[in-house]
Amino acid sequence: MNNATLSDPVYTLEGVTKTYGTRNVLEVDSLSIYPGEILALVGPSGAGKSTLLRLLNFLEPPSQGRVRFHTYDFTPANDAPLDLRRRVTMVFQHPMLLNRSVDANVRFGLELRGARSTRDTKERVAAALAEVGLEHLPHQKAGTLSGGEAQRVALARALVMQPEVLLLDEPTANLDPYNVGLIEKIIQHRNRHAGTTLVLVTHNVFQAKRLAQRVAFLLDGRLIEVSDVDAFFNQPTDPRTAVFVRGEMVY
Repeated sequence: MNNATLSDPVYTLEGVTKTYGTRNVLEVDSLSIYPGEILALVGPSGAGKSTLLRLLNFLEPPSQGRVRFHTYDFTPANDAPLDLRRRVTMVFQHPMLLNRSVDANVRFGLELRGARSTRDTKERVAAALAEVGLEHLPHQKAGTLSGGEAQRVALARALVMQPEVLLLDEPTANLDPYNVGLIEKIIQHRNRHAGTTLVLVTHNVFQAKRLAQRVAFLLDGRLIEVSDVDAFFNQPTDPRTAVFVRGEMVY
């Protein structure tokens, strides 16, 4: 298991549920996420993966229980302050870009936080574009980009914020193998060289195996199993995990 798990957790979830009306969509008795790790969330559609990601991003409070971020408890009655929210950034499955240039899209988050067009800001944007391999397209209109390029712009917009935690919701869904490979390398580079903690939702178990140090399996809103990547794929403790890993689960 990754040595990051020897540190105090970034997140600790205890007795967390999320309910919409009368429908209970998520139930996590206990989960810890450690600094510097890549944790993959896997499971069939509707398993609660994206709901869990929204709780980790403080977009929605839990219906019950607590999501502890370091020493701060995010609960139904205790919202997350702005300075804490800014330490976490999320990239969605479908990039939501402005009808502006690539450069303007990457600068957008910085501008929302009051950053001015200084030399430091320009250097950060240029570095983020270089990190995702788009340094040659700063003036390209976002609407003219390919799907893979657009997703890399969305990723650069997140990376330029220098987040402590990066949440990724199916970042390579529907992309060609070339762009999948590029984005996976970007994720690994940021994790290894900046120590960024990453939580990755993916339907691709092979991607989870390539990228993650630990894997969490959700089914019907319940957290079934969490283990290091080797044990998850080769020695799962729950029979439902074994069925899922073998690709025999019907959903």
